[in-house]
Parts: sequence; C-alpha cells; structure tokens
Amino acid sequence: MTGFDRALSEVDGEAAVAVVLGLIADGADPLAVLVDVVAAGQRRVGERWQRGEWSVAREHAATGVSVLATEAIARHAERVPVTRGRVLVACAEREWHLLPALVISTAMRLHGWDTVLLGASTSPARLSQYLQDVGPDATAVSCSVLGALPTTRRFVEASTTAGVPILVGGSAFGPDDRRAVALGATAWAPDAHGAVALLDHLPAVVPKAVPLRGDRFVEQAAVELGHNRLVEVLRGRWSATTSGGAPSFDAACGEALHQAVHAVSAALLTGDPRPIPDTAWWIDRLLTARGADSRLVAELGAVLALAVRDFPEAHALVVGHWPGGLLVPEGERAS
Repeated sequence: MTGFDRALSEVDGEAAVAVVLGLIADGADPLAVLVDVVAAGQRRVGERWQRGEWSVAREHAATGVSVLATEAIARHAERVPVTRGRVLVACAEREWHLLPALVISTAMRLHGWDTVLLGASTSPARLSQYLQDVGPDATAVSCSVLGALPTTRRFVEASTTAGVPILVGGSAFGPDDRRAVALGATAWAPDAHGAVALLDHLPAVVPKAVPLRGDRFVEQAAVELGHNRLVEVLRGRWSATTSGGAPSFDAACGEALHQAVHAVSAALLTGDPRPIPDTAWWIDRLLTARGADSRLVAELGAVLALAVRDFPEAHALVVGHWPGGLLVPEGERAS
C-alpha cells in the first residue's frame, strides 16, 4: 500500500497532503502527482466501494482526503504565472463529483491557464451568466455519471451559443469521443494530460451547436422526464427490490435501478449503445460482490425492457444490448 493509499484508508488528510507536497518538493511533476497519485488513488477508492469492501460513508470520507490533497496542489499551482487565457471549469447539473473538475482545473492552472471553477452541479443558467460575466476563452466540463449527459448537452448549447469552445471529459463519455461528438462538444479529452494538451489547439470561436431532432431524442426527453416513475416501476417488478435484503444491499440495488434508466437515456441521447452493456456489467460486479446471483442482472434487463416497451428505440436498445440475455420474470415477458 502506498503512503497516499494509507492516508486514504486511515482518513488522514494531513498525511495525504504531506505525501503530495513531499513528492513535489523532491522534484516530481505536480501534474503527474495530481494524475498518478491523487486521481489514481481515488479510482481505487471507488473500486473498493464497488467491491463492497468500503461503505458509502467510508468512500466519502476518503474522497474528502483526496480533495484536501488536490487543494494543496492547487495552492502550489497558484505560484505558476498566468501565461494563457481563461477557462471556466464546471460540473454538469446533477454531477456532484467535484473532485474530477478540481483535478482538471488544477491541471490547467499548472499549465498557465487562469481557471474559474464553478463547483458541483452547475445549472446551464448559471453557466450562461458566467460566460457573459467572465468572457472565457474556453469552457471545460467534467461529467462522471451518465445521468449528467443530458445537462452536459445543455452546457454545449450555452457555451457554443456564446461562441466559446467547449471541452468535455469524464467517465460518462466512455473510452473515445463518440458521445462528445454526438453532444456537439468542440473536443473530448480522455484525461487531465489530454485536456491540457487540447486547450492550446481549440478554435477561438465556434458556431452554435446543431439542434438534436428526431424520434430518438423525443424518446430520450420522455425517459429523462419520467426517470423517477420508471425507477419505481422497476423497483416494483425486480425480485432484488421486492424481496427485501440488508440495507447495504438494498442501497446498491436502488443505485442499480437509477443507473439502468440513465444508461437507456444516455444511449438514446448519444446514439452510442455501449452505456447499456457497460452499465449491466457494472451492476453485475456491484451485486455479485455483495453475494447476489448474476441472474438478477439478466432479470433486471427483462423488467427494464418491459418498462420501456412504449418507447420503440429504447426498447430495441435494451433488448439488443443488455448482455447475457433477458431473464423474464414469471408471469411477464420482455417484448
């Protein structure tokens, strides 16, 4: 276990700050410390929660330690002279994971950019106001969860309407630029290194994003609007949530339901079906780590297909891309 991992495990913010500042004092590249120590350590925190090794409370406490370490590097970055333009850095609305945006903002500041971090779950209206007040050279948006992709699209509309290029990134975009292109973003970065490199090459002015029109987007809007209703329908049909269980297992199942509906919405919005199988596999790892049978995931695919049967595009996505087949509950059918 590294010194930083030990600090995360023991929820020792002072030790975590000492580790990162010690590495920088010894000559390490601050950006490498940010990415290879802090961000990598935080990924392992998420994996421990997914494997059921850490509770949500412990995960949040460790995340607070990562934030303290990142803020320490951010204070170091303030010593770097501003030699480039200004970037607005924001989390899309419904995106409460501030740490990735803080990492990106700090990475850009280390590269000589003046950054303005707007915080977690920024509304499109607030972004528009800052675009008008600050007049940035670029907007950078962090999006870690599929449920925030629709509001990221609204950020794209707000930023490009002002003529400001918009750079997007985060795990919700997957391994390539397909979803970013579908949303009309100016550029997509796979990580902090990529974001810093891309900033120097963004156009000064961009055209307004092309409107999204068609049946797929109509269905996406309906699924997004009816999200909570669909989750309750699934909760009432999926045996994992109707049979009852330990509070931690029930909480994991509740999260699985939300992510399953978000995956359908993301696939409709971007035309990329991969959120569906990726989410199914994520749910499988989440539940089997807590002792559940993998057949519960196949059953969830079936009840999800049934719940969206009035949306032809969504129904076809679930039937065609939920992995491992659909295990239809007794007395119901998926199509």
